[in-house]
Amino acid sequence: MNLETILSEGQAELAAAKDAAGLEAFRIKYLGTKGLLKQAADHLRTIPGPDKRAFGQRMNEVKNLLTQAFDERKAALESSTEATVVGVDVTEPGRLDLSNYKIGSHHIITQTVNELTDLFARMGFAVADGPEVEDDFHNFDALNIPKIHPARDPLDNFYLDRGPGAPNFMLRSQTSSVQIRVMQTQKPPIRVVAPGRVYRPDTVDATHLFQFHQIEALVVDKGVTMVDLRTTIDQFAKAFFGPEVQTRFRPSFFPFTEPSAEVDVLMTLSNGQTRWMEIGGCGMVDPNVFNAVGIDPEIYTGWAFGFGIERLAMRRHGIDDIRLLVENDLRFLRQF
Repeated sequence: MNLETILSEGQAELAAAKDAAGLEAFRIKYLGTKGLLKQAADHLRTIPGPDKRAFGQRMNEVKNLLTQAFDERKAALESSTEATVVGVDVTEPGRLDLSNYKIGSHHIITQTVNELTDLFARMGFAVADGPEVEDDFHNFDALNIPKIHPARDPLDNFYLDRGPGAPNFMLRSQTSSVQIRVMQTQKPPIRVVAPGRVYRPDTVDATHLFQFHQIEALVVDKGVTMVDLRTTIDQFAKAFFGPEVQTRFRPSFFPFTEPSAEVDVLMTLSNGQTRWMEIGGCGMVDPNVFNAVGIDPEIYTGWAFGFGIERLAMRRHGIDDIRLLVENDLRFLRQF
């Protein structure tokens, strides 16, 4: 797919558009949900690692150029029509020329969240949400994390100071708390994803932030197995990273799942080499979690996984420093 051809032909067709019908035909062909630029985005998933980033950058540039040209042509036609019908109002304030201004776009994290929720919606998942200020029960107790567990250490969490004897509240350290709220309010079968912000007092470096994003998935039904979990993650990875990607499970431990595993994807690096990279954890829901929310583990089983959204974006776009995502450097952000 030739992006330069799309750009040149699109500019020519836009210049030839004489009315609203012509503009709408251009928008559908190039900028619509089934247009040429959407086809280019789908084609991006099939491009090998070394060429994917360059193609993606140019694709976004072409999209921005055509979008800006469309807006300018639309404004010009509307202005011409208005002048023809009612003449020129000399008392009207002047209009700011925006031709030299860059058009705004969604941040790379917002783009990733939107794409993930859309992808999982097509796989039959509903989107759930929950509060970012949580209590001990939803963030720890119901997730089978006992009082003595090191994950509850005040040095590893942002607890709120509410005075002596007050219940513990905190900035949630994981989106798994949303799973608990969903299971408390919905009866099985359950099939949800929960994207959102989480908070941990980590030292900021190339791989850590004190506030970042996760996406959690939960499935609860009769007869759910580890095979279902593995199949879902394989389908997700191929849809998000490309059909050539491979995944693997490594045995691990999480208090709220048993058995548990870390999920790795085999990625092609910029130098052409391949490397296994971790994207998150998963497992079968522990019966103690079901007991905490009133679901009978003798009848229902379930699985869950949690992936870091920044980590997914970094793996996909070849970004090696997470701090680039929050420094608001437009030279970096305009690449996506």
